[in-house]
Formats: sequence, C-alpha cells, structure tokens
Amino acid sequence: MSVFANLVEQLAQLLEPLFHASAAAAAIVLFTAFVRLLVHPLSRAAARGQKARTELQPKIAELRKKHGKNPERLQRAVLDLHAEEKVSPLAGCMPGLFQLPAFFLLYHLFSNPTIGGEANALLSHELLAAPLGHRWADALADGGVFGAAGLVYVGLFALVAAVAVFNYRRTKRMMAANAAPVPMAADGEQVPGMGAMRKVMPFMSFFTLITVAVVPLAAALYVVTSTTWSAVERAALYR
Repeated sequence: MSVFANLVEQLAQLLEPLFHASAAAAAIVLFTAFVRLLVHPLSRAAARGQKARTELQPKIAELRKKHGKNPERLQRAVLDLHAEEKVSPLAGCMPGLFQLPAFFLLYHLFSNPTIGGEANALLSHELLAAPLGHRWADALADGGVFGAAGLVYVGLFALVAAVAVFNYRRTKRMMAANAAPVPMAADGEQVPGMGAMRKVMPFMSFFTLITVAVVPLAAALYVVTSTTWSAVERAALYR
C-alpha cells in the first residue's frame, strides 16, 4: 500500500500547478479514469453478452417447451446453447469485480492514520475545503450541511443523484423495450426473487448516495467518478 501511496503523492505533485490544494483529489479522479480504461474491454464484452443473451431468449423459450418435463435435459440444452453461441452468463459481472480491488485500496489508504510506520501524509490533502480522509459525518460536525466541507458533499450528492436519475430512466426504457420474461430455473419454475429483483433494479444507482455518505471522501471520489463514467459508457454501449 505504501507503493500506491507514493504513486498518488507523485501524481498529486505533478498536478499541483493546475489544481493546487486539490491536486490529490484530481489524482484520484485520473486514477479512476485509468482503471475504467483498463476495464473498458470487459465492459464492451459485457454489452455484447447482454445483447446476445437477449437474442437467445426465444430459443430458450423453445427449449423449455421441448424439454419442460425433463429439468436435467433442459439444463444441459440451455448450457449447450450458451456454449454454442459463445455467451457467458457471468460476463456482466466482470467489470464490477475487477474494480473492487481499486476501490478497497483507496478506502484503506485514506482510512489508515499511518502507512509503513509513518504518518499518512495523504490525509492532509483536501478537495476544496473537505479533507480526503474525512467522511460526511465529519463535514456535518464541522460546519453542518452548508459549511465549507458540507457544500463539497452537497455537490457530490447532486452529481450522484443526477446520474442515478439518468440510470433509472435508461434502465426503465431498456426493460420496457426488451420486455423479456422473468428468468426461469432449469425445472421450468420461476427463479425465486427474480421478479422482485427486476422491480428493484432501476433503483440500484440511488444506493450510491449511501456509499458516498459513509466512506472516506477519497473513496467517494472514486465511486462518483466511476459511476458517472459507467453511466456514459453504458449509454453508448447499450444504445
């Protein structure tokens, strides 16, 4: 972790002439963009996989009619169909899974008072008036919602809320356009909880507001940047 801390410090020094006291925050945004660029091929693969799975729904429906009374044969037929079409049901999970290490690295980096036995110098950096190692509760205790640090969070919450509304509307349009049936298990029964999950899915982006409120500001910056990137990326890939 000390190696990563040094990289953030060096990048912040390079950005200091442009961003001054917020250079470390700018470094985190650039780091997030770099991670998203690395993950972009997986995101493209996930988009292709989603489109392919949607196109397979009529064929899967035919298999259910044909093998509905034989769950084991139906399961094999569905798996064979996915293998034949080279469609992975897990492709959509890969971009998110590959980003988790970067998020947790930032979380721990800005949560620890010491790194390698020395004081964590990164905690002295700020985004405008809000320390990168503090949380929203700290901002509320130091000036309230409309204090100097609180206003930074107001801006972040406004951005996250705008992205969440954008994602909500796009998800609702996609679900209405696809009008795909609720996924079924191999035995032909409805997968437990999937109906409720599809109802909740459009609201998932709003949970980012909770994440931003409880994690250190540095990790919140990663979440906000990544969420905004994801919204633009998905709008382009799934259009």
